[in-house]
Amino acid sequence: MIETQPDARPYSPGLEGVVAAETALGYVDGERGRLLYRGYRIGDLVERGTYPAIANLLWTGDWDPDHHLPTSPVPAAVMTALRALPAAAKPMDALRTAVSVWGAAQTLDWPPTPEQARALTAFSPSALAAFARLRRGLEPVEPDSSLDLVPGFLYQLNGERADAATARALDAYFIVGAEHGLNASTFTARVITSTRSDLASAVVGAIGALKGPLHGGAPSEVVEQIHNAGSPANAEKWVRETIAKGDRLMGFGHRVYRAYDPRAAALRKVAESMEHKPDWLELAIAVEDVALRVLAELHPERALKTNVEYYAAPVLMGVGLTPDLFPATFALARHAGWTAHVIEQAGANRIIRPDARYTGPAERDLPA
Repeated sequence: MIETQPDARPYSPGLEGVVAAETALGYVDGERGRLLYRGYRIGDLVERGTYPAIANLLWTGDWDPDHHLPTSPVPAAVMTALRALPAAAKPMDALRTAVSVWGAAQTLDWPPTPEQARALTAFSPSALAAFARLRRGLEPVEPDSSLDLVPGFLYQLNGERADAATARALDAYFIVGAEHGLNASTFTARVITSTRSDLASAVVGAIGALKGPLHGGAPSEVVEQIHNAGSPANAEKWVRETIAKGDRLMGFGHRVYRAYDPRAAALRKVAESMEHKPDWLELAIAVEDVALRVLAELHPERALKTNVEYYAAPVLMGVGLTPDLFPATFALARHAGWTAHVIEQAGANRIIRPDARYTGPAERDLPA
């Protein structure tokens, strides 16, 4: 009988600190609170770019501020699948189903291309908007090719054109959500791609990873906690009681950032300038100010700063989305980054296959 050999190789739970890919797409500087897309600062991209321009930058490396990408029609097979879903289905499940059916109806040759990425990124907002209307007993709205992707999504969601300020606010959210390094859903997409599977399969897997509450669900929880705070005058009492109970303050702290999340800074500017900003934005700012002060007082050893989810909530509410649509809308924004990583992974591919340390019994015989 052979004993199992001890494994002295280092183990990093959650692969924390392990470099598993090289990328030219996004740079996340957690210590200094910086985020770059192909070298460009996220604040500059929000101020001067549009989501189609940022998506094209990620796919091709080219900066074209006039790049146009409208939403595209929902194929009949996808519409049939969406109509078959129960109205109580979660939007993330509907989006995952739609992308899967879309992929089954396409000829997605290897390697994945920017053209495939454009097609999928243009399709998914139409599919989510169609489901959102169907569950309310309304018929889907055909896309308007004269509109760029984000105002086109709002048009298909509501049946009327959004005003420029509302469309611009959601476009800013899409920009900051487009790419963020090797997060869980992006890593999932790259793992699937490394097997030489197709682009749609990679995005279906990414949606599944993003659906988890530890990855994509925080903005809707921010909405609930801001309501629970009640008023600016009650903010400090509520923050201290929440921390004392051991409850987590949603929208604060990040796996990577040790400084103020630059995406949150960009979205706070957007939220404060919105024409239809939520009435409780003043409360949100008050809660943030108190929370940062109290967290620094109680946990001076930990850098718990505002993250993107905190100001994503008022922006998404301000453009008229219901909280249950927040995670799926995040998934729409992340399509640009997911598909760019898929293309990059395929360009220098090696199947991703890490090892595991065995901790079970030694070799043994079956009982007689």
